[in-house]
Amino acid sequence: MDLALQSRTLFGVTLGFHIIYATIGVGMPLLLLIAEVMGIWKKDPHYRLLAKRLAKGYSITVAVGVVTGTIIGLQLSLLFPGFMKIAGQVISLPLFMETFAFFFEAIFLGIYLYTWSRFQNPLFHILVLIPVAIGSGLSAFFITTVNAFMNTPQGFTITDGAITNIEPLKAMFNPATPSKVAHVLTSAYMTTAFVIAAITAWFILRGHRNEYYKKALRMTMTVGLIFALATAVVGDLSGKFLAAYQPEKLAAAEWHFETKTHADLLVGGALDRNTNEVNYAIKLPNMLSFLATDSFSGKVIGLNDIPKENWPPLIIHYWFDMMVGIGSFMIVLSGAFVAIRFWKQKFEWNSWLLRLIVIGGPLSMLAIEFGWIFAELGRQPWILRGYMRVGEAATTSPNVGSMLLLFSVVYALLGILTVYVLIRMARRNPVEPLLDARSEQT
Repeated sequence: MDLALQSRTLFGVTLGFHIIYATIGVGMPLLLLIAEVMGIWKKDPHYRLLAKRLAKGYSITVAVGVVTGTIIGLQLSLLFPGFMKIAGQVISLPLFMETFAFFFEAIFLGIYLYTWSRFQNPLFHILVLIPVAIGSGLSAFFITTVNAFMNTPQGFTITDGAITNIEPLKAMFNPATPSKVAHVLTSAYMTTAFVIAAITAWFILRGHRNEYYKKALRMTMTVGLIFALATAVVGDLSGKFLAAYQPEKLAAAEWHFETKTHADLLVGGALDRNTNEVNYAIKLPNMLSFLATDSFSGKVIGLNDIPKENWPPLIIHYWFDMMVGIGSFMIVLSGAFVAIRFWKQKFEWNSWLLRLIVIGGPLSMLAIEFGWIFAELGRQPWILRGYMRVGEAATTSPNVGSMLLLFSVVYALLGILTVYVLIRMARRNPVEPLLDARSEQT
């Protein structure tokens, strides 16, 4: 394994681990805010209790997310110093602002966590939570603009090896920013809702069939459906962005070799690398043209019109299919749950439906992972598209392999510790005694 591949692997492992905590970090404040608002609006203590319990678990994931997020910043500088020579001058503004956004979020999160009984009017407690949601959203926005810049770099010129005419705001608000940021935010809200729904469904299957869990499941599945649909809409816009700015990525994702109109969308299949023929795929007639151009007869550029040295790895077809497939499954599942909720409430607690919801939680997080793998592999061989390849940016240090082993062990331990602490918190603080105490007070 060469040094560039080792660097990519180490950074990929770090990003893959961090994205779990980052997704929850972005999505959880919105769920807390919705639960708090519903608690006041409906005068229902179950929702406020839900917010309080979710906030405790959220504080654990935030702590781990801070550690892994810091590691990502350091590794980006150490593993890809060539890239940072440009990024440090051109795109440092959002990197700097992301730190302030996190501090803004952390300060108000601390106030929120320690003021549950300090305000007689619970509305004031909700007002403290709003900056947490804003801070988490801004943090995601700023860091995503850096990734967007890597896909469509602008706001600078390179003259005789020197970087000139730097425009930080133009670099931030590059063509990839709108679709990238929208996709990150909507998918984070969707995934967090489905993860909490899966945990809730697990408790219901184990016999906890009180109103607290039922309301929690209804709320999270409804939120999940809304943002799953929003993610699908943003995904459609992302397809059109790729067709316009990264046609090689879209073509590789769909094993589309010949530039043509009325292009079919391929699901699954096996590629014969000798003939570039696709076998056993499900073909959706004209749908790739529609995804790329909003017209069933639109022209889609094929890989044969792109220099082969600039092709992304063709395996991204499978990552793309798995991401879209899981997203489609979650739309159907959450839509079915919400429909049953209104049409036939007793079937709402059908054990098979609940089992599918339990499975949907991990699947939705896997979709996030598959999406990031698709995004990063799909940009290859570039680290800064059109300007710098990964091999040119990677470190020449011989110690990357040992660091890969060390950090893999650290992440495994952190993951196990996180799960252990969250499970222990849930077991030591069951919800039923709290519900009994509240009913006695009322």
